[in-house]
Amino acid sequence: MSHNSFNALIIDKKDNGTRFSASITEFTSADSLPNQSDGLLIRVTHSSLNYKDGLAITGKGRILRKYPMVPGIDLAGIVEEADSIGTYHTGQPVLVTGFGLGEQVSGGYSGFARVKPDWVIPVPKGLSSQQCMSIGTAGLTSMLSLLALENHGVLPEQGPILVTGAAGGVGSIAILILSKRGYKVTGSSGRIEEHGKYLENIGASELINREELSKPSGKPLDSERWAGAIDSVGGETLASILRQTRYGGSVAACGLAGGVSLSTTVLPFILRGVNLLGIDSVMCPRVLREHAWNRLSEDLELEKLDSLTQVISLKEIPNAAEDILSGKVLGRIVVDLNL
Repeated sequence: MSHNSFNALIIDKKDNGTRFSASITEFTSADSLPNQSDGLLIRVTHSSLNYKDGLAITGKGRILRKYPMVPGIDLAGIVEEADSIGTYHTGQPVLVTGFGLGEQVSGGYSGFARVKPDWVIPVPKGLSSQQCMSIGTAGLTSMLSLLALENHGVLPEQGPILVTGAAGGVGSIAILILSKRGYKVTGSSGRIEEHGKYLENIGASELINREELSKPSGKPLDSERWAGAIDSVGGETLASILRQTRYGGSVAACGLAGGVSLSTTVLPFILRGVNLLGIDSVMCPRVLREHAWNRLSEDLELEKLDSLTQVISLKEIPNAAEDILSGKVLGRIVVDLNL
């Protein structure tokens, strides 16, 4: 199938795998993209830049499973060709996140992408394609975390909710959602002086420095502080949160920016009944995925979502990837494939 020419960001290995290259490459056919999936053809209008994408683009994390590869774990666009069983029709706005997109098969940083129909979600009513990518995997992860907390009885009247990595994508959208739902939100950040006003504007009622959570206390339990938490950091931060969670509280663990190891004891679980909830947005079942997206369309203040989003072009992705890894990015970055 031939199309008008379009561009894609290609990541490849050089010098026997010791160096990575990122280049904008022109294609004249969607079928000539490297390592693409089979299935539904989508004309991509928007994608997003996540921390995981930054690792993939810079080669600083083992994200890409094949080379060459088009990264981008999120995409939104228009169905170019209807699928054979009629689930989706030509011209329908859709989105895709997870399922190995931009990791095992070519992803969203391309004018076209081919994906399996089972991966596709119709764009929820009330959201634009750009807003869907402002939400993206980060927002989906935030909502899955909130749903898990709700399912374990963590409601606004139970007490404060801690959000770590508060200025990042997951943290920012989590604060937006939680504050609208009536929760008292404490945001943890390493740059409170720099980011404090931003975090207050999106709904944080209290701020703490991440150093409060990043050092071992030497005790198996600390004073009870949090009714619940959404943690995208992991490592010692997650261990600290568990020590400080109130009786019957729950912690949704959804990231590893601070490390993959977890040094803790069983005491928070057997003396306080704390729940540690693992959150996976990549292979999340379709029913839960659709429920989360519908909740996102209801629970987000779109004006605030737009205010925490910056829009870049395909050629700006490599520099933005370095910025997101170094903690220079506030909120969300959307990639507009039309720019």
